Amino acid sequence: FGENALIKANALFAKTGCATIADDSGICVDALNGRPGVYSARYSGVDGDDAANNAKLCKELEGVPDEERTAHFVCVIALVRPGKEPLVVEGSCSGHILHEESIGGGGFGYDPLFLSDDIGITFAQATQEEKGKVSHRGRAVQALLRALEEEEE
Repeated sequence: FGENALIKANALFAKTGCATIADDSGICVDALNGRPGVYSARYSGVDGDDAANNAKLCKELEGVPDEERTAHFVCVIALVRPGKEPLVVEGSCSGHILHEESIGGGGFGYDPLFLSDDIGITFAQATQEEKGKVSHRGRAVQALLRALEEEEE
């Protein structure tokens, strides 16, 4: 994730010369040795096909008991600036993969399958505020803000 975020940030920085922030994120399922990982968006072979990605994940986890369906979302943010070393931070959140998609129209991607350990509901059921407090992206943004504050000290 870190390498991908840096590739994106460096590419835009090279074109603009302006400070650039980029991220990469995905879901890592323990029973699948961390897959889909960096391939989360195109896990089923088509980039951004949430329904196909979720169906593939459910199929691959068939027969896996609840206690072994652990997973975590990861988000890495890279900040590239003129005259400074790149700043790379990470946020993550843990949960479990359900056997089928939950009811709840929020979120996207794997959100209907991801039961958050922190809030006890899926990200699809969570409000933006609930999800933002515990999500991998929210935590990565908080880590970036802390890192920038530490630079100023």
